[in-house]
Amino acid sequence: MSSQYSVASSQYRVSSTQSNPKYQELRTKYTMIRLYTSLIILSLFVSYVFAQAPDRSKPPAAGPQPTLKLPPIQHFTLANGMKVVLMEKHELPLVEMELMVNTGSVMNPSDKPGLASMVAEMMDEGAGTRNALELSDAISFLGANIFPYAGMHTSGVSLHTPLSKLDAAMELFADIIMRPTFPADELERKKKERLTRLMQWHDEPRAIANVIFGRTLYGTKHPYGIPDMGNEKSLRALKSEDLKAFHAQNFLPSNSTLVIVGDVAKNGIQQKLEKMFAGWQSGKAQEVKLPSVDQVSGRKIYLVDKPGAAQSVIRFGRIGVERLTDDYYAIQVMNTILGGSFSSRLNQNLRETHGYAYGANSSFSMRPTPGPFTAASDVQTNKTDSALIEFMKELRGIPEISDDDLARGKNYLALGYPDNFSSLGSIAGMLSELVLYNLPDDYFNNYIQKILAVTKEDVIRVAKKYIDTENIAVIVVGDKKEIEKGIKALNLGSIKNYSIVDVLGKAPKVEEGKK
Repeated sequence: MSSQYSVASSQYRVSSTQSNPKYQELRTKYTMIRLYTSLIILSLFVSYVFAQAPDRSKPPAAGPQPTLKLPPIQHFTLANGMKVVLMEKHELPLVEMELMVNTGSVMNPSDKPGLASMVAEMMDEGAGTRNALELSDAISFLGANIFPYAGMHTSGVSLHTPLSKLDAAMELFADIIMRPTFPADELERKKKERLTRLMQWHDEPRAIANVIFGRTLYGTKHPYGIPDMGNEKSLRALKSEDLKAFHAQNFLPSNSTLVIVGDVAKNGIQQKLEKMFAGWQSGKAQEVKLPSVDQVSGRKIYLVDKPGAAQSVIRFGRIGVERLTDDYYAIQVMNTILGGSFSSRLNQNLRETHGYAYGANSSFSMRPTPGPFTAASDVQTNKTDSALIEFMKELRGIPEISDDDLARGKNYLALGYPDNFSSLGSIAGMLSELVLYNLPDDYFNNYIQKILAVTKEDVIRVAKKYIDTENIAVIVVGDKKEIEKGIKALNLGSIKNYSIVDVLGKAPKVEEGKK
């Protein structure tokens, strides 16, 4: 009874309160306040959302220029004369080593092209007391990676290893550097692989274009004009004794620099290196003087017939510059605008505007002596003549540089440069360039500043100096019967016709099952 009375009483109080005019007035005001508050919040939210929406009517402004500050570079020399360059990086328990030797394909005897690269390729096919399989298993067991390599001017061996396996990995590293065995049976296998690759080149337009490009610019007497893989005659003649002699004459501590990056300190690693390389004796290294070359004269088209080719491989080329040119930074910016980035003029023209190709690019291959300038693309066969027109348009127009062109080129290089130091391996590679060209230790930290200091006048000057469309070689590898008529109609220059055999020689015959 009392419970029922309480409920009824409560309902009466609520009912009487709601019927009160003052209550109704307060309730109305409260509702309006909530409504206004909700509208204000909604308005602020909508404003915030629209304020965050990107303005897609123009490209976003470039962010602040990055700065690069690397740890100090340390230098010391071992008792046997080998120089060491060390950069300590203690963030991860990893170590990268790269032995760089001042030798490469430029040292090949004239009758033994391919020798330097074969030496490097064979160095991990047996070393010390281990054969090829035992050496491979030992490296894999440590979780390490050891890779011999050979280039034009440098050869060497790189090592990547966990810090915990450093001592064991260094033993294998030292064996491969100092004590490769060059077994005859492994050499025969490698020779067969290369002969097979030479045979495959006959069906690869890019390989054909690369060979005739180097030969056209540098001739057959200069190392830059000779494929570093060798030819059939030189490969078949190679013996283990040739590899051993080349290694003994060039792989010397006095002819080498060891680059180290990783979680090591100078005192500790120096002691390990002295012990590891104590038996490696110095001697007089092989020397070579490269012949001089003449710049391309006139504009000629070198047309190589590749019947049935779905695409035409195009290469424009001239002799470029050496790495230590005073124009280095201006050339970097100029080439970025021309063909050194995805947004470059060549790529935007041939890929984005016309759809003739998946991409187009240009580059200056800078070496101790002048390497080639190249502008290149693979284009649809039926658009070969049209693509040549667009190439000439962009090459002729590169001296016309706007402020926006300049800003984009410099920002592309400056913003991307720190990525070259994102891993131990990439840092070691950059340090190797420092060693090869004897650059100052502060070179990396000053690179971005030097790029940003390039002026429009600098870019225009180097464009006029190095991009000469009246004196340039034009290589085209494609289906002659489909493209020759269109090329002739352009009147770009005289046409020299070649067959694949003219460029590569006859395809080697590789007998199955025989060594």
